[in-house]
Amino acid sequence: MGIIEQAARRLEELRRAGVEPALIGETAAQAHDASAAHVPERLMQLLQAEPQSKKVADSRSVEPIHAQPTSARAPAARRSKEISLDLGRLAAAGFVTSDAARSQLADEYRVIKRPLLANVQGRSAAPIERANLIMVTSALPGEGKTFTSINLALSMAMELDITVLLVDADVAKPSLLERLGLHASQGLLDLLTSRDLDVSDVLLRTNVDRLSILPAGKPHSRATEILASDSMTRLLDDLATRYPDRVLIFDAPPLLLSTESRVLASHMGQVVVVVEADRTSQGALTQAMATIESCPVVMTILNKVRRSAMSSHYGYYGTYGS
Repeated sequence: MGIIEQAARRLEELRRAGVEPALIGETAAQAHDASAAHVPERLMQLLQAEPQSKKVADSRSVEPIHAQPTSARAPAARRSKEISLDLGRLAAAGFVTSDAARSQLADEYRVIKRPLLANVQGRSAAPIERANLIMVTSALPGEGKTFTSINLALSMAMELDITVLLVDADVAKPSLLERLGLHASQGLLDLLTSRDLDVSDVLLRTNVDRLSILPAGKPHSRATEILASDSMTRLLDDLATRYPDRVLIFDAPPLLLSTESRVLASHMGQVVVVVEADRTSQGALTQAMATIESCPVVMTILNKVRRSAMSSHYGYYGTYGS
């Protein structure tokens, strides 16, 4: 085989080895421009350059892997799980839906949410830090806090310039998903105790425009300590500031039966205490209010009010449900 044929074969091998065309083209051009008398010499230079050129090609193919190891690569985009709420079932159970937007219950929640949203939007007499973090609780179980949390979230989600995240923070006895007809799912406690989870991994996006849900997650024996941890503080800071139009509503445990609500209240800008008409004693309410007296804004809602008695409860909001 002649030198020219050998050079042609080497060129082809170099191309297959991944040597950049510019490098091959430059060497070939030098051979082409040389006089006929020096062609053999130029071709020999080309043949001798092959091992060095191949080394360049090999090093270039390895470099990006070492420069960007797998652990440093950008993670794949995460997307929250989408779920569908049965709005007909919710309406039948007494919840506010867009189909019944002009019902008496819907109008009552419009009255309830308006001062809360005014504080969120900075229209209060004095600025309220973290006004978009709203905790709904009660003195005792069964007074209607979960019913109120859901309706408040559904009503606020009807606003044109507000997005709502409904958080099941009753981590000892979560009931929010069950009331909505949903199955248990990972949530708040899982997010706070696992390094591998992101908010988007546990968030549930609903078929109600501008409404998402964060479940309570798997029960934990040290739930109070977890909610009082620095991780919780960082999570709330992130959730409160990630979207400027977001309002977070926390369905929290009763104040007199656990300490979780008292811990949560220290992070909140606004607290709503649900009081059951003709059941919650004045002493229980006074004791419950004392546990959150340091909160900047505390409002009360009188729940399960008989229509004939509503006019006598001045200063409270009347709603139904449990």
